[in-house]
Amino acid sequence: MTDIVSSATIRHLRGSAQKARLVIDLIRGKQAGEAQWILSSTKKYAAAPIKKLLDSAIANAIDKDPAVNPDELIVRTAFVDEGFRMKRVRPAPMGRAYRVQKRTCHITLQLGREE
Repeated sequence: MTDIVSSATIRHLRGSAQKARLVIDLIRGKQAGEAQWILSSTKKYAAAPIKKLLDSAIANAIDKDPAVNPDELIVRTAFVDEGFRMKRVRPAPMGRAYRVQKRTCHITLQLGREE
């Protein structure tokens, strides 16, 4: 049984939710130290902001309860929601215009402690 120790959220991250989910799926259920190592060795665009988010969640846990050991923390829940889409117009042949949607996503990490 685990309890939630801390959480951190990043909102309006540029990039699609589907691509961020590929990275989040790598670290869900892992120990915090192992998740940091996985994120630092992953060559995906979303890996760097997610690693920063994980570091923030670990810092939140230590700040909330100084007795917490960062080695005991595990990534309890991690999910990605779709954010807003920036709509832009791109020139097309014969005076037309193509619509471009620049996607964003919201990522939430919750760390728990194994008991």
